Amino acid sequence: MALTGIQIFKLLPKTNCGECGVPTCLAFAMNLAAGKAELIACPHVSEEAKAQLEEASAPPIRPVTIGSGNRTLKVGGETVMFRHEKRFENPPGIALLISDTVDESEVNARLERFSQLQYERVGLTLRADLIAVKDESGDAGKFEALVNKVKQSSDCGIILMSTNPDILSAGLKACADRKPLLYAATKDNVEGVTSLAKENSCPVAVKGSDLDEVVELTTKVTEAGVNNILIDSGSRTLRRAFEDQIWIRSAALNNKFRLLGFPTIVFPGEMTDDPMKEAVFASVFVAKYGGIIVLSDLQGESLFPLLVERLNVYTDPQRPLATTQGIYEIGGPDENSPVLITTNFSLTYFLVSGYIETSKIPCYLLVMNTDGLSVMTAWAAGKFVADAIAPFVKKSGIADKVKHHKLVIPGHAAAESGGLEEELSDWEILVGPREGAHIPAYLKSWKP
Repeated sequence: MALTGIQIFKLLPKTNCGECGVPTCLAFAMNLAAGKAELIACPHVSEEAKAQLEEASAPPIRPVTIGSGNRTLKVGGETVMFRHEKRFENPPGIALLISDTVDESEVNARLERFSQLQYERVGLTLRADLIAVKDESGDAGKFEALVNKVKQSSDCGIILMSTNPDILSAGLKACADRKPLLYAATKDNVEGVTSLAKENSCPVAVKGSDLDEVVELTTKVTEAGVNNILIDSGSRTLRRAFEDQIWIRSAALNNKFRLLGFPTIVFPGEMTDDPMKEAVFASVFVAKYGGIIVLSDLQGESLFPLLVERLNVYTDPQRPLATTQGIYEIGGPDENSPVLITTNFSLTYFLVSGYIETSKIPCYLLVMNTDGLSVMTAWAAGKFVADAIAPFVKKSGIADKVKHHKLVIPGHAAAESGGLEEELSDWEILVGPREGAHIPAYLKSWKP
């Protein structure tokens, strides 16, 4: 059984150092008991206490790592039912399915799409995470050859899909160092697949016909000493699979039922033959509560919305999404180009940069760190005022890039123009539009 907050507190160092993020050890103990913190946050806990607190400190949904190196994927680790309660921790992995019965030209085309469909947004690279190699031929050699091809084409994580332990073993020969996910342990092969997972230190997915069978499987797998588990409830209709996601999350978080406390894997492509419906179904599981979502194919028009949805849902609501501070060159500016300044709230940056691009006027855009606040909020909080803006402009190096020394500030920060003229005596301060939509018209009247 999980320990209570008081029982956990007795095992903590009681230094009240605050290095865990809360002011007292008692508060930290209560967070551990509630599954809202991890023991690793305490730098002073003893090894003996770590051993005793292992169960109490584990999140209700166990974190599972798939892959190795730079493309390691971590799923699970969730502590809340709803994002507004705290945040969702680890975004779901999106996987591309490739069967060993597909001809070589189609395999190559899918691998190329997997590699090419990447998108830069807010300083992040949005892309699919995994390739699922599925055994449909029953030929271990053919399966191993496809796994080898996938491994050589990408450094991504791999899912090995077969109900035959011998075929999974053949796939492992080709990619054991990638720590692939083994899919799936069923009631007929659980011992063999679990043994492979344990021998190779790989995560394993269990697949049941219903949640009762899933519990039986997770019991056997955990008793064998394997705890890195994903769950496939076996449902292949949207309604039933959606209900299963809710039941699994609720049982783990609200009822502390450890045997369902694992991330899930879902297959929207097995719920419909329509590619667009598959994308819609996948979007449901991005929000509720897929750990890995396996797609039958990747197409830009369906993948990009899913990646953006994932980014939005798994952004910490307590921390605004921020753009890196610096000078952004838009449209190839030169020494006569306008210089505008804004805050590093990502939405603000994308709107302003988008309107600048629309104007077709090359510009320098200074993006200032305001802790991710918008212009009005940052100004009201004293983070986008003359005393802060002036030092940033001086240190940014923009003065070496232009000869006119004219700085355009947002209309909502017009009150700072006087202060900036004093702080930046060699700059002319111009007040730009209050609304981003008016930027193109303003820039067209620009004169250096």
